[in-house]
Amino acid sequence: MSESEEHVAGTARAYHHGRTPAAWTGSIVAAVGFTLGAVAFLLGPNWPLVWISAGVVLLAIVLGGVLRRAGYGQS
Repeated sequence: MSESEEHVAGTARAYHHGRTPAAWTGSIVAAVGFTLGAVAFLLGPNWPLVWISAGVVLLAIVLGGVLRRAGYGQS
């Protein structure tokens, strides 16, 4: 049975070296949060925006975990 036939048969796709949808989503959302936080801190600091960016970083951690448990991460 070839790899494509196994994928169609319902087995999980094998990801290597963290190249998973869960890892990409978590990394991109965290990068947005850190960038937003850096800009907010340099603009004053704008404390409400700094705390919002901290929430975005926490959201990245939660999203990565949820997607991993949903089967989009490396097991």
